[in-house]
Amino acid sequence: MNARTLSQVMGLLSVAMVSLAAAPKPLDPAAVKKMEAALPEKAIVAPARPRRLLIFDLNVNYGGHPSAAYANEAFRLMGEKTGAFQAVVSREAAVFEPQSLKKFDAVFFNNNVGNLFTDAKLRQSLVEFVYGGGGLMGVHGTTVAFTQWPGAKEDWPEFGLMIGGRGANHRDSNEHVIAKLDDAESPLNRCFEGRFEYRDEIFRVHDPYSRKRLRVLMSIDLEKTDLNQGGPPRGAIVRADNDYALAWIRNYGRGRTFYCTIAHNPPVFSDPLMLRFYLGAAQFVLGDLPAPTTPSELLTDAIRAHEKLNWRLGAAVFADMTLFDAIDRAAQLGLLYMAAADSQPISGGIARRFGPGCSSDDMREIRMKLDSAGVRLLAWSMAQLPEDETKLRETFEFARKMGIEVIITKAPPQQLEAVERLCDEHDIRLAIGPGGTPRRLAAALKDRSVRIGAYGDVGAWQSNGINPIDAVGMLKSRLIVVQAGEAVRMGPLLAELRSQSITPVMFAVQPPADGGRGMGRVIETFNAAAMRLVREGTKQE
Repeated sequence: MNARTLSQVMGLLSVAMVSLAAAPKPLDPAAVKKMEAALPEKAIVAPARPRRLLIFDLNVNYGGHPSAAYANEAFRLMGEKTGAFQAVVSREAAVFEPQSLKKFDAVFFNNNVGNLFTDAKLRQSLVEFVYGGGGLMGVHGTTVAFTQWPGAKEDWPEFGLMIGGRGANHRDSNEHVIAKLDDAESPLNRCFEGRFEYRDEIFRVHDPYSRKRLRVLMSIDLEKTDLNQGGPPRGAIVRADNDYALAWIRNYGRGRTFYCTIAHNPPVFSDPLMLRFYLGAAQFVLGDLPAPTTPSELLTDAIRAHEKLNWRLGAAVFADMTLFDAIDRAAQLGLLYMAAADSQPISGGIARRFGPGCSSDDMREIRMKLDSAGVRLLAWSMAQLPEDETKLRETFEFARKMGIEVIITKAPPQQLEAVERLCDEHDIRLAIGPGGTPRRLAAALKDRSVRIGAYGDVGAWQSNGINPIDAVGMLKSRLIVVQAGEAVRMGPLLAELRSQSITPVMFAVQPPADGGRGMGRVIETFNAAAMRLVREGTKQE
């Protein structure tokens, strides 16, 4: 048999395996009845609007996990019963076309094995959907989705970053593990009431898994679990760091990602406890159940205080740096968030400015740089917005693809109504300023979309004789970005913001004239004030 004939035969076998996976066995009626009795009675939180969950359960060169069909039915019934979402099942790659994905709030890759599709445009569509704020959920075999199977040879590294880990190495399919709830306060973990143990096929994942990227929800408790139980291992099951996560979440840009390895055996989806856990996971990726996602290894007392206050501290624009150098500087300062400007070159090797002129390769390089640094790009500063409506739309589409939550511009745009429509369409906020008085800006925005507000430079307010507390009272929820410097007394300002339940998109630390050395002092002051507010709030409760 020559190479060409062998290739044709392998192609036919691949098609056969896909076809095999496309025709699952009928579900056991008794199991479905048990599933129906185990379903949660109601949603964990009321959905903000009707939600749609795309379930994709295709396998390539693999017959498929029997549990996948039960997961499909469990999620379909769970969505109907609780009203949390509507589930739609598909195995057609075309569902990942941009216009199709727009119909969904999240994608659930259900136990997928193999290279599901290779079309670069469809892959780009999925990444931009997630990075721009969509949800991504995976269970068990999803850690080898978009790999060449058998062998799990990597074919799309960025999917591995999004889902959080790679590999399918394990012991027996009924391994008994006792879990450590690494994030016991997470709303996703509340169903376990402090303790959890289970029997299933438990994957030991490898790179790109890292606690520097992921918020680990639970892992194997090494002190209470026998790691040598059962038959011989399937693959490399030992990690040098002895870190065996069972479930985690993360942000990828604005997107929300969840993964759990417990989904090999069909009874998982008739278990009341696991169904409650997966309902929480679904509502998280759909955007209705907030949960802290700061990577586990980056948590400090100050960051935990920020999470409790729902505040995000980041670097304002480093105007004299490339975007990549600014990302590195933000990471060095321990900041998890930052702003960029349309005047910044991307890097020493990419002279293009950060804006709609970036190619898809440029945007991928920026995503990779941000991910490796552990920094999220929240804000984008523009000297002025385009007046041409086509270019204006391109501006907002670019911002959404890059996971940006707020566009900053110095003066109110002339085409404010068009901007207002695009803010609402893309769920992006517009912060006007710094400049102008808070009173005048509040009056100008009185009847505008709630997504349009102010960039508050607290230092400039003080220099111009404006009391920051009075300014907060004028702008209220219109205060989208707050910039503070060394001269600002942070304690009273932050206390006022908290008392009024005002949550800016970002608190921005401005690089001072000394090249950034003063930023550390501002960060320390902010952190001390945040931790003090949390302590005082805890005492009052």
